[in-house]
Amino acid sequence: MTPRPIQTLLVANRGEIAVRIIRTCRERGIETVAVYSDADADALHVRLADRAVRLGPAASSESYLVTELVLDAARQSGADAIHPGYGFLSENADFARACEAAGITFVGPPPQAIHLMGDKTEARKLMADAGVPMAPGTPDAIADPAEAERVAGEIGYPVLVKAAAGGGGKGMRVVERAQDFAGAFERATSEAQNAFGDGRVYVEKYLVGPRHIEIQVLADTHGNVVHLFERDCSIQRRHQKVIEEAPSAVLTAELRAAMGEAAVQAARACDYVGAGTVEFLYDDGEFYFLEMNTRLQVEHPVTELITGLDLVAEQVRIAEGEPLGYGQDDLQIWGHAVECRVYAEDVPAGFLPAPGPLLRHRPPAGPGVRVDAGVEEGDQVPVYYDPMVSKLCTWGRTREHAIRRMSRALDEYDVAGIRTTIPFCRTVMTNPAFVSGQFDTGYVQEHFDPAELAPSAQDQRAALLAAGLTEGPVSPNGDGASSLATSASAPRDAPASRWAQRRRAG
Repeated sequence: MTPRPIQTLLVANRGEIAVRIIRTCRERGIETVAVYSDADADALHVRLADRAVRLGPAASSESYLVTELVLDAARQSGADAIHPGYGFLSENADFARACEAAGITFVGPPPQAIHLMGDKTEARKLMADAGVPMAPGTPDAIADPAEAERVAGEIGYPVLVKAAAGGGGKGMRVVERAQDFAGAFERATSEAQNAFGDGRVYVEKYLVGPRHIEIQVLADTHGNVVHLFERDCSIQRRHQKVIEEAPSAVLTAELRAAMGEAAVQAARACDYVGAGTVEFLYDDGEFYFLEMNTRLQVEHPVTELITGLDLVAEQVRIAEGEPLGYGQDDLQIWGHAVECRVYAEDVPAGFLPAPGPLLRHRPPAGPGVRVDAGVEEGDQVPVYYDPMVSKLCTWGRTREHAIRRMSRALDEYDVAGIRTTIPFCRTVMTNPAFVSGQFDTGYVQEHFDPAELAPSAQDQRAALLAAGLTEGPVSPNGDGASSLATSASAPRDAPASRWAQRRRAG
């Protein structure tokens, strides 16, 4: 492939990932174009980009998910490349084909690779043929409930009934007993149909208490493929990740090499190009292929922190036709990194979305702290999309160092106006199971009690600020009561703050 430098890149996404991509492009001298819905007209990614194009109404089905609207925005702005980020159209093979047909560089894998890995049963067959370890189960989707129940009996309970065309916990049912199978199969099929327009499901052995470990891969157009080691993503709620770290606390060097080689084989099997992630379940020294995500992952910063690579820059270089320029032996792990996803969620209510106005947003800083945010103080966390506020990452020389640093950063993180996952993350960092590294995907059910979420000084101030009772800082003793200042001043950066301007205007 002849190198073709990208001049103008359109980011077909929003929030922190759009901001992340725009910043890397700016460093590389690439002009950026943001797209936005009516709900995001004044969003941070729109303010940061060189240009911005409106897509449509707030609903993603009328804006971010409409291929023609995104392509029209690219044509209007003269963009010669599109980066899809993650979510929305990032794993849509038809969108990648449409970019190709329009002569626009798609910063991602080929459409066929997206298609193969997007269909879970096709992916399972391909991985089995490539010699990648698989959990026992049906290689194909299975439509006959009686046949599916027979297979489940052969595999042995518990089993997992899982959607063939999607993820994120939708169309998925764990079945503990044979007498529950028929109902679970029907519910999984119905949910898969509603969520993905495809009711096909398959059956596989359900591993009790596994670790969720994924391997980052990079592949160029010259046949070079490497892995960038692993991330442990076992702390989850509703089958969705909330805390990640790299490397894993449980892998030996031999297991790391074996899983890395399996991930490279998986990438080669589907002729992969770009950045991708091969996900595995790990249990008692054995690992099994789960799926391949054909895009950049939310948790990619922890890999960047332990390798020194900018994965967005690598994606752009690969899309421009450049070779990787390094091999597996050139890569090594430096230290340890932890990521906490800060969501606008009501944790005691079951991690339910809790969007609203971000009256105060003062992220932590200092050595080894990285914050990828898609909002600023005064912005709104919209009701229409994923309620992520930011990704807080810390790096340390050792795992213990990275965890201590994360605890300090979480204590400093000052948010008001919305409920967030910060208190939950704070409890995890001091929980003996997490600190010791002895946990699995059942962590939230086994070790977390919402009653443990004791409010910090910041939490108490946030509640008062949201109620309009104070705007000032809390004193260092952190008692959250008489120490609260009564200053009526706006945030420290009031002269440049839209929040302050709105207050004055009101």
